[in-house]
Amino acid sequence: MDKLFDGLNKAQREAVMHTEGASMVIAGAGSGKTRVLTYKVAWLIKKDTDPFNILALTFTNKAAREMKERIVQLVGADARNVWMGTFHSIFARLLRVEGHRLGYPSNFTIYDTDDSKNLLKNIVKELNLDPKVYQPNYLLGRISICKSNLISAQEYIDNEELVNSDKMAQKPEIARIFMIYQQRCFKASAMDFDDLLFNTYIILRDFPDALYKYQQRFKYILVDEYQDTNYAQYQIIKKLAANNENICAVGDDAQSIYAFRGANIKNILNFKYDYPDHKIFKLEQNYRSTKTIVDAANSIIKNNKDQIFKEIWTENEEGYKIRIFRAQSDNEEGNLVAAAIFENKMNQHLPNSAFAILYRTNAQSRAMEEALRKLNIPYRIFGGLSFYKRKEIKDLLAYFRLCVNHNDEEAFLRIVNYPTRGIGKTSVEKLIALAGENNKSIWEVTDDMALLRSVLNQGTIQRIRDFTTMIRSFSVQLKTRNAYDLAKHIAVSSGIIRELNEDKTLEGVARLDNIEELLNAIREFTEKTPELPLEDGNTKKASLDDFMLDIALLTDADNEDDKDDRDKVSMMTMHQAKGLEFPYVFVVGLEENLFPSFQSLSSRADIEEERRLFYVAITRARERLFLSYAENRYRWGDLLACEPSRFIDEIDQKFIEKPSLRGGRHFKMTRHHHISSDNTQFPVSLPANKKIKPLRQAERMAVNPSTLSYDFSELQTGMEIEHDHFGRGKIISLEGIGSNRKATIFFPNIGQKQLLLKFAKLRIIK
Repeated sequence: MDKLFDGLNKAQREAVMHTEGASMVIAGAGSGKTRVLTYKVAWLIKKDTDPFNILALTFTNKAAREMKERIVQLVGADARNVWMGTFHSIFARLLRVEGHRLGYPSNFTIYDTDDSKNLLKNIVKELNLDPKVYQPNYLLGRISICKSNLISAQEYIDNEELVNSDKMAQKPEIARIFMIYQQRCFKASAMDFDDLLFNTYIILRDFPDALYKYQQRFKYILVDEYQDTNYAQYQIIKKLAANNENICAVGDDAQSIYAFRGANIKNILNFKYDYPDHKIFKLEQNYRSTKTIVDAANSIIKNNKDQIFKEIWTENEEGYKIRIFRAQSDNEEGNLVAAAIFENKMNQHLPNSAFAILYRTNAQSRAMEEALRKLNIPYRIFGGLSFYKRKEIKDLLAYFRLCVNHNDEEAFLRIVNYPTRGIGKTSVEKLIALAGENNKSIWEVTDDMALLRSVLNQGTIQRIRDFTTMIRSFSVQLKTRNAYDLAKHIAVSSGIIRELNEDKTLEGVARLDNIEELLNAIREFTEKTPELPLEDGNTKKASLDDFMLDIALLTDADNEDDKDDRDKVSMMTMHQAKGLEFPYVFVVGLEENLFPSFQSLSSRADIEEERRLFYVAITRARERLFLSYAENRYRWGDLLACEPSRFIDEIDQKFIEKPSLRGGRHFKMTRHHHISSDNTQFPVSLPANKKIKPLRQAERMAVNPSTLSYDFSELQTGMEIEHDHFGRGKIISLEGIGSNRKATIFFPNIGQKQLLLKFAKLRIIK
């Protein structure tokens, strides 16, 4: 056996060695999925496959970098030529070469979420529409759903059903906003994140020579986290793999938790139909968690009907049983969790970083934060403002962007008068109007003296020309100076360093430190990536525009921990925890209507996704797992009685720690839920005189929907209906009979959902 396979178990070895034809690797939590992907690429290279012919798609740049470094260690420097990265980074690279087919220059800008929202905000303002009705978040979400499903702006306008649903929602201008948004992006030579996938698909669909070129290029395709792919990603992969069918899909249907982002679990469940001759490999040995945690997770996920069966097992020790905290309120829940962290930290001599608190929604962090602060336990909340979203960083990056792409409208507007150079808001608005009236980019307008003189005085024109001359001077150095030297030159020459130096407040000093950190990151990029591979097999010197492409595609999961954040308790949503692991994990807020969430209670598919999310949460724990819930919780100012989550009941009781009844008051036992407070463990109930406001009607209905009766025989396709939570919608299709009858409904606010009618309580509008 080749030494390369030392350290792989039998199932991992078999998955790695199978290279020809379609294969699916079902990798349970903690089963060494990344190891298999890494070694499979290394094995292909060792078998004399040209690295340029391997495409490996991941969901974070960080994962791709770490995998590539490991492959280099295994088989040598040639591994650097593998096309490995996120879907967005790989296809952005492809579009740099092929984008001209759609009219884009090779130096197009990639708009982040803030850029897109600002552009939409400006469009709404220009159209004199109500910004409260047409909110940027909603608009961008709507546009993103469409692009993920490969619906263009023109197709949206031509789709009577979509347009009518907007009218029903009193948002009739969405189609026009979508079209203007796309036109403005194109005019600015910019693509948003969704365009990177959408435009790649269009090129592969409409240009057979391009499709053939990349089918021949990517002879072996490996896709990580296949269960998280959306429709656009699925279609791109299917086209690229159609010729050779040497595709390896790696993932776990039990960890499909991103439907709200457009991920479709059917992509992995239907793999066997897309590639009938595929081979399936199951990685079922868990190397992460104790036997108790692994077996408890199995007992939960077996309740899902839509899944690929597997039995995860481990040779790890039995471990502690799962402890369940039951608190009277969310504040008490926070106190119990903080006390348990403090106790275990002291008794077991553990660092703060050994602990993680996971919750369903960000709002739940408040009670946890307050409790941790009382005990002086440092913590870090994931999902806060990332480094690259800070104002001073975005300001300097906007200078870099405008150097690379003069037509980048959002970058131009951000820095044309920063630092202040006497170009006021009114002058900028005149430039925007001129650009719109003459169908030009703002940069093109600044080059047209006749147009400028028609609306601006000579002093303002001169200041604008001085600004554009400075940007041009930076641009000509893109090919002659390395990324760090040019970045530092721009930071100084633009006046940003001087501006921040003059602010002696703590905030000003911190902002200057952030600029220094950005320059440090660029220096590191310059040193680590002195050269980049070209399409023809040659290399080129890495420049500032290459660095910009690198950071434009960062995800939250790619952000490195600050050195000051390393020994802190980690707090995050369960979605953010995917891919991470911790010795001690607390999963909090396990209550009906909170987890599973109220929005998910009307369809089995949604409930199953919530159960998969719970499965992901508990399998983050290596050594100990704690679950908690509150019997009462404030929601919108009302104190409401809460019922424990059904997911607690689904855990086999033998994995749950039984309480000891030493000391304390006398309490009434409810089901099998227990609490430990300080060193005493006991069940808890409400005091007899505790006054609790009754549940709202919608929440009472959600607690036990199976008790409801409802006649849905009158429902028909095309009807407009109303749902208690999702609002107004239109029935697209009906299927099934009797109690299993389902409706597929389009809700303008959230998109398409499939509901089981016996639970849905729909009201017919017309």
